[in-house]
Amino acid sequence: MVISYSLELGVVTKRTQRILDLAYETGALMTGDFTLSSGKKSDHYFEGKRLTLHPEGAYLIGSEILDRLAGIDVDAIGGLVMGAIPIATAVALVSYQTGRPIPTFIVREKPKEHGTQKQIEGHLEAGSKVVIIDDVITTGSCIFKAIEAVRAINCKVVKVIAIVDRNEGGSERLRKAGYHVETIINLPPSGEASISEPSETQGETGAGILRR
Repeated sequence: MVISYSLELGVVTKRTQRILDLAYETGALMTGDFTLSSGKKSDHYFEGKRLTLHPEGAYLIGSEILDRLAGIDVDAIGGLVMGAIPIATAVALVSYQTGRPIPTFIVREKPKEHGTQKQIEGHLEAGSKVVIIDDVITTGSCIFKAIEAVRAINCKVVKVIAIVDRNEGGSERLRKAGYHVETIINLPPSGEASISEPSETQGETGAGILRR
């Protein structure tokens, strides 16, 4: 059975609208019977890699995230495998093309047992100001793992950015912990969408209705 549902865009612009449309076109937004990371059942699902590994999707996501870093003092951007890998790569490429190169890094689930035995791969120096990225926020556990890893080397998390917020409590947990969270698309369980403008105050939004 096909169930219709709609989404919430963090900022409605030509680019974010195209990201939303492309999420449908690439099959990143799926309907069926799914089990979320929270253990809950859902009739819709976001398969982020179908969007972030798509040529246009990678470019749009990289460009959108780079623009959201404007005016922020940030030394590097990255997150936990696997969701953050194509996003970090996209941001690195777009940032270089636009003359604003930003180093990126990837956090392993646990330190590798051979070679350098690192948990963090890429370009991240101790004490850096970082942005943590992921393709989706459900419970927030993946982002918290990445935060724990970078804080272990005295890095400061200045922002968290995800493509999709499933409204399963993860973004609220992050905001309550004091992190500034932004998402491009919100996918509410109810299927009813609202447009929310990012606020300078953590966790505050202004809402309006948008239906697809």
